[in-house]
Amino acid sequence: MDCVTGTRTDERVLLGKRIKELRSRRGLSQEQFAEAMGANAKYVSSVERGRENPTLDFLIRLAAALDAELVDLFNFAWVEMNERDLRRKIKALADRSDLPALQEIIAAMKSREL
Repeated sequence: MDCVTGTRTDERVLLGKRIKELRSRRGLSQEQFAEAMGANAKYVSSVERGRENPTLDFLIRLAAALDAELVDLFNFAWVEMNERDLRRKIKALADRSDLPALQEIIAAMKSREL
């Protein structure tokens, strides 16, 4: 199965991109990350490239090493969106949000300015 046809491989690639993004945000190299979770760095690299089909146990350890919830690993629907579509999506979400949600959105965006 390949990435172009929208098969399971495609989801593995998106999962890998999401894992790499979360790892990079924490300033960890693949080696540091693999060591922190007690895994092989080559295997982590293969997971990030979408070449492996990681087990649930591995994903649980991976999320813990990232200090993330397991569900955060699968929040990758937006990864393939272009900038214009992302801006449109953010605007639509903001337009439907109440004040507390808007405050959370601003806080999340401000935290990325560092």
